[in-house]
Amino acid sequence: MRSFLKPLLTIAAMAVGMTAVVPMPAWALVELNVNKGNVEPLPIAITDFQGGDALGAQISQIVTADLKRSGLFAPIDKSAFIEKITNPDAAPRFEDWKVINAQALVTGSVSKEADGRIRAQYRLWDTFAGQQMAGEQFFANDANQRRVAHIIADAIYERLTGEKGYFDTRVVFIDESGAKNARKKRLAIMDQDGANVRYLSDGKSIVLTPRFSPNRQEITYMSYESGQPRVYLLQIETGQRELVGNFPGMTFAPRFSPDGQKVIMSLLRDDGNSNIFAMDLRSRSTTRLTNSIAIDTSPSYSPDGSKVVFTSDRGGRAQIYVMGADGSGQTRISFGDGVYSTPVWSPRGDLIAFTKQTGGEFQIGVMKTDGSGERILSSGFQQEGPTWAPNGRVLMFFRDSAGGPKLVSVDLTGRNEQSIPTANFASDPAWSPLLE
Repeated sequence: MRSFLKPLLTIAAMAVGMTAVVPMPAWALVELNVNKGNVEPLPIAITDFQGGDALGAQISQIVTADLKRSGLFAPIDKSAFIEKITNPDAAPRFEDWKVINAQALVTGSVSKEADGRIRAQYRLWDTFAGQQMAGEQFFANDANQRRVAHIIADAIYERLTGEKGYFDTRVVFIDESGAKNARKKRLAIMDQDGANVRYLSDGKSIVLTPRFSPNRQEITYMSYESGQPRVYLLQIETGQRELVGNFPGMTFAPRFSPDGQKVIMSLLRDDGNSNIFAMDLRSRSTTRLTNSIAIDTSPSYSPDGSKVVFTSDRGGRAQIYVMGADGSGQTRISFGDGVYSTPVWSPRGDLIAFTKQTGGEFQIGVMKTDGSGERILSSGFQQEGPTWAPNGRVLMFFRDSAGGPKLVSVDLTGRNEQSIPTANFASDPAWSPLLE
């Protein structure tokens, strides 16, 4: 059951079974091992969903785009299809799909319920085994048609890879417009594919570094609307805003703890040093975690909340360090050439993403949590600010383009880089958890 807590919206899912087709056996031919270093995209045929006029084709297009963008699937051009699906509830002619090397097939339908909701259902088939692998149906109002498509794409992704998808998510970012010397910056949110952009601030004040709560649709961000840097919490759906505190000299935005009860941040105090503090959001009490004469900044919690990764120049130039959530055991883990910044712990707990500046380039990379296995995924003239998809398989960041920054995503292989369409320039993305 999928439910999204927003007025006038219900998305429900239930299994769709068939008496003529047995469930998919464990020895099925169709599978994707995403843990291999080089994954060959899986050929998949996605037919237009029947009914609903243009809506069926639209849902099919969104599912196709989601799966293709992941780099793990190779949707087959519809012009190659031999069988025309007219009854998505009936078993397809598997031989017609095997001829065009469609190892998996998606069929579906869309209809309008008496209460005004739409009903969308899909079936996923293994064409070589001649079996149905999965089937579900979803209900939603008109405003959430795209969400239905993203949820279906997530279900297909999970069934074929064994891991959660990331398509039914949103990204908060800074929308930038106007002349470079008078740039208007607005807090904005969109679907992960760039659709449904909505502005969360009016652009009258500078806003910076939004960050999502890991367990709710809430963000924290910095605003200079009073002339001083202030940290706010914003409830995405209600628009309710709450002042966290006024912290003159803050260098980087706070990030949430995994339980959403704390934020961790770098503060510049009267002694001139930048150190890391944690704030309890209920009591507003702060705890100092580092006490260094160097610049300690960019803290990020591990997904279990037991550790914090951060950068410090205490060794002469900025490198990556890890410590306990109470500030204990501060240990340097990066030793590469160049300067490291913006480390972010993967939601899977296995990797740390970072920005690295070396040789006149900015690089987006990942390393294991002990600093070993460093890999560069993307290099460019100026790019920074990685944020993880909730399944820990894809990163989004921003890169300076002609005239201003744009958003880019890259998977952990580094071979599947995608531009994220935005109407204006865009920077500092933060990926949401999966919607519920």
